[in-house]
Amino acid sequence: MPDNAVKKELYPPGDFGVWIIIYVELITFGLFFIGYAFSRRANLEMFNHSQLMLETTSGFINTLFLVTSSYFVVKAVTSIQNLTHDRREEFNKKASKWLLLAMLFGAGFLVNKIFEFSHMFGEGLSLSTNKFFMFYFMLTGFHFMHVLLGTVILFNIFQRTRIHSYTVEDHKGIISGAAYWHMVDFLWIILFPLVYIIR
Repeated sequence: MPDNAVKKELYPPGDFGVWIIIYVELITFGLFFIGYAFSRRANLEMFNHSQLMLETTSGFINTLFLVTSSYFVVKAVTSIQNLTHDRREEFNKKASKWLLLAMLFGAGFLVNKIFEFSHMFGEGLSLSTNKFFMFYFMLTGFHFMHVLLGTVILFNIFQRTRIHSYTVEDHKGIISGAAYWHMVDFLWIILFPLVYIIR
């Protein structure tokens, strides 16, 4: 038995297929970040000037949205991991409440980002403005799509908790969804200072 326990700990929690997706996404964003860094080095003055046109406050608010949402997801996962056979309904309900809060904060990120994009488009800024804004819209737009997908995943998990689907033996789904959501949060924590703050 101890050998089996050790063997299980060697693998990441949740569905291994989700982790493959996470690794691919991290590599993809990593390449974007490297491309941004090299382009910035070659056009430092233009990048610094363009950064001043960004809504830093909006980016900071979105950081708070995602970090807080990730906290709520952790609370939801903890609720499920602590459930017992005789309290399955109670702990699924707890997880459901935490997931609802996580989705609301995720939606807050999306709404705030839409307002930010609308303001920038209204100012005549676009992918073709210069190389900085090409990277800005590509990185933040790509990340926006990941937040949207992550929110859909959280909603599906939320639906399962509403019907008390998770059990002591079967709760891999919520752990896999949480891992994806934390990846989205982690990427923004890198993206925000890289694009909005560092000069």
